Amino acid sequence: MSFEKLNIIEPILRALKAEGYTKPTPIQEQAIPIVLERKDLLACAQTGTGKTAAFAVPILQLLYGSEPPLKGRKPIKALILTPTRELALQIGASFAAYGKNAGLRHTVIYGGVPQNAQVDALKRGVDILIATPGRLLDLMSQKFVLLRHIQLFVLDEADRMLDMGFINDVNKIIEELPVQEKRQTLFFSATMPPEIQKLSNTILKDPVRVAVTPVSSTVDAIRQALYYVEKSNKKSLLTHLLKDKSIVSALVFTRTKHGADKVVKDLHKVGVHAEAIHGNKSQNQRQRALNNFKEKKTRVLVATDIAARGIDVDELSHVINYELPNIPETYVHRIGRTGRAGLSGVALSFCDHEEKEYLKDIHKLISRPIPVVEDHPFPISQFAHEQHKETGRSSGASNKPRSGTFNRGGGKKKFSNHRGSRFSKAN
Repeated sequence: MSFEKLNIIEPILRALKAEGYTKPTPIQEQAIPIVLERKDLLACAQTGTGKTAAFAVPILQLLYGSEPPLKGRKPIKALILTPTRELALQIGASFAAYGKNAGLRHTVIYGGVPQNAQVDALKRGVDILIATPGRLLDLMSQKFVLLRHIQLFVLDEADRMLDMGFINDVNKIIEELPVQEKRQTLFFSATMPPEIQKLSNTILKDPVRVAVTPVSSTVDAIRQALYYVEKSNKKSLLTHLLKDKSIVSALVFTRTKHGADKVVKDLHKVGVHAEAIHGNKSQNQRQRALNNFKEKKTRVLVATDIAARGIDVDELSHVINYELPNIPETYVHRIGRTGRAGLSGVALSFCDHEEKEYLKDIHKLISRPIPVVEDHPFPISQFAHEQHKETGRSSGASNKPRSGTFNRGGGKKKFSNHRGSRFSKAN
């Protein structure tokens, strides 16, 4: 199917073509007609499925040509609420690209920077506001933002909002919106735990449900490999792997901010240019690190999960789980940063003794064991043998996954065993 068949208007079609968009992704194909019919939407879709265009394109079309106010400041007609600064900026860039011929104004507001420029943009009037919860509430309290004219409301990354403890802020914002009958609400979440389902029930009116790329699946284009390694040897293993020049760019994940800074420091000692991105960094530092990584000035970007939400890097060759996540769905989100837009990618994971239980839960979630690499300088042979015995499967893959052979057996099944706290503040 082409975008033309989705009844998208010509100014937006021209913008999509200029961006190289020719065929909608499954979430776009399903969601865009629903939104254009002015129905509420409940979508289960993770980052990397094209969900930003799935709501941005129809919002631009619905607001295109809307009558300007007779007098006074232009009212905000659409609000996109998203959990992180990086994701907000990414969404803002998408609206700029898709809407460049639509004659609509948008702005992005987020914390961590002075508010003056954001307030000036609001005073000039915007049609579409992209915001993080904290800064939005702050500017609402100062009367710089009024939500009573909102026609379209998007709650993006709802499960991450819950993870980050924003649920009370979200509810305060929703209280200031027009009633359900006077607004259209689009709800996006990568997972649908009971708390998220309950939230969706309170803000949606007869929604159409759409689900793509279930969280328990992993992208087929991503080749996965597992390295059993002592915790003390992880930095040496990472250095060893980065000697492979086929690793053009690597997004390395740690569980904590301190861990991210330590990995960067260790890589600098061996001459690898790396930068960290996490919640303790200022917005300017985070944006500079991300831009350097996108422009290939930095080979390795080390991130915590919360800071990495919203990172969208073209042609990212490798994701490396320096530390396994304690929530299994996070593994799928992490490795989904590579293997996008039809490209291949490699996801490498380190596992020490303390992380064995996390690994079991990941295997349950993705319904298959991750192929093990035994041929590397820092193995835990006995641990690897025990794991093979438990899963009944192993791999003789080399330590260069691009040339190895990975077993993709197994099917899908429901997952119910959650480890770790969804309310962890470690990141």
